[in-house]
Amino acid sequence: MTHDHDLVLRPTPAQTEAALNPPPGRTGGDLVVESLAALGATTVFGLPGQHALGVFDALRRSDLRYIGLRVENNAGFAADAYGRITGEAAPLLLSTGPGALTSLAALQEARAASAPVLAIGSQVPTAGLGGGRHGYLHELPDQAASFRGVVKSVHTARTQSQIPSAIAEAWTSALTVPHGPVWVEIPQDVLLAETAIPVVTGGDTFPEELPPRPELTAVAADLLTRAERPAIIAGGGVVRADAAKKLRQLAERLQAPVVTTFGGKGAFPWTHPLSLQSWLEDRHTTDFLEDADVLLVIGSGLGELSSNYHTFTPRGRVIQIEADLGKLESNHPALGIHADARLALQALLETVEEPRTDPTAPERVREVLDKVRARVAAQELTLEQDVLAAVRKALPSRAPSFWDMTILAYWAWSAFDPGAPNTMHSAQGAGGLGYAFPAALGAAAADPTHPVLAVSGDGGALYSIAELATARQYGLNVTWLIVDDGGYGILRAYMTDAFGTATATATDLPGPDFVALAESFGVPGVRTSPETLARDLAKALATPGPSVVVLPAVLRMFAPTHAD
Repeated sequence: MTHDHDLVLRPTPAQTEAALNPPPGRTGGDLVVESLAALGATTVFGLPGQHALGVFDALRRSDLRYIGLRVENNAGFAADAYGRITGEAAPLLLSTGPGALTSLAALQEARAASAPVLAIGSQVPTAGLGGGRHGYLHELPDQAASFRGVVKSVHTARTQSQIPSAIAEAWTSALTVPHGPVWVEIPQDVLLAETAIPVVTGGDTFPEELPPRPELTAVAADLLTRAERPAIIAGGGVVRADAAKKLRQLAERLQAPVVTTFGGKGAFPWTHPLSLQSWLEDRHTTDFLEDADVLLVIGSGLGELSSNYHTFTPRGRVIQIEADLGKLESNHPALGIHADARLALQALLETVEEPRTDPTAPERVREVLDKVRARVAAQELTLEQDVLAAVRKALPSRAPSFWDMTILAYWAWSAFDPGAPNTMHSAQGAGGLGYAFPAALGAAAADPTHPVLAVSGDGGALYSIAELATARQYGLNVTWLIVDDGGYGILRAYMTDAFGTATATATDLPGPDFVALAESFGVPGVRTSPETLARDLAKALATPGPSVVVLPAVLRMFAPTHAD
């Protein structure tokens, strides 16, 4: 009797001949790039370094497209965005020690946002592994230890025969929900030595799916069927699972209002009658969600930004569906269902019986949004609203946008219509500066059919200026909007609110002429105003290649409600 698990794919005669007579001159670096290609990678990001030259030499002999950035952290942000846009694992090639460590902030963002990044770093020669102090360049006692608390998994290949399996295992880990970054390291001598190992051709991996447990789905479906005032919080897990259509079907069946988290922008249509949009930092929204008798939280851990800074205290039953086990019930007691959002929504659609629909739900949604708009209008923030409206007007409907940690982005989290799922991304996962522009470059490399917008403040822009050279070198279709308020505007505001004044030497930044600086890289730049922003931004987005639009403006945030 033959069992399925006994079946083995046998090589063809041509494959056998190629395996027995591999081409000469290959090294461990070739095994790396061959493994990536066999797994389906087409584009890699990174920076060369002395210990990693074996991989970069092998790139010349491969069909992989290489996008080289100027700073390792920015290369990590580019890979992060590539992974978010494509859903594929984005290879990131790095060198040992300082090069590897410089990527950590980007990998933290990828972990927080569940972006699949396959980081491959070199190591000191094999003789230097094990924690001894041998004095190799870039040597660390335990380089992998620096990554274990940041990435999903760590993999080490100490011999050439381990390389294909280590990379395949890491690839599977990166693409198993929840997606995330992984770390692979390979010693310099292993990468440089010639190899007789056959060319890597087999690379199929099968990330495990994460369906919901049926007994938990049955309970959740019963609660939702009997709910009188259901509501839904949709997080980034819905976007990553490509489950927006299923979410809409369930919301309409239940007549349940939906609010999207800042990481879940686009998970639900912005102008839908059941859409509460993304006004999570507003007490009116918080009160509405607290009043739900059954609250379905899907693809969100209800962290600080998604809970109005932990002031949200639901009074009804909470159902939480989350692929990241560590986030399940971490902030609120719930019927916790460890599952991929798409599979869980499908199970609920198949299980929920004829529910008690609330015919007043759209009216109650309008009332909440009217209260939100009235609260913001009373603060006389027309400049900020006009600037955000100008950006929305200029940006094509399906064009992706990437936002740095800056005041305009904080407005966009709550008030910006993303236009479509998986089009608005920010660094709110880890909250570091410098994300927007290099991430936008990664998105442009992933999909050149749409222009890409990056939005930064002048403080965050200074983290990424070097990547103007990358944008120019590869002709990437990214428009960079820099809102220049002469400093770290939000920190200046926070300090003034908390202490009565700001430490000017820390928050004020005498900066460069960003237009002249862009032009020095060969990138067109224009200085705009709030009145001309929509026109200037639309023109830049419609012009192929990179461009910079500078808006000198001091913006203010709307008043918080979590302190009320």
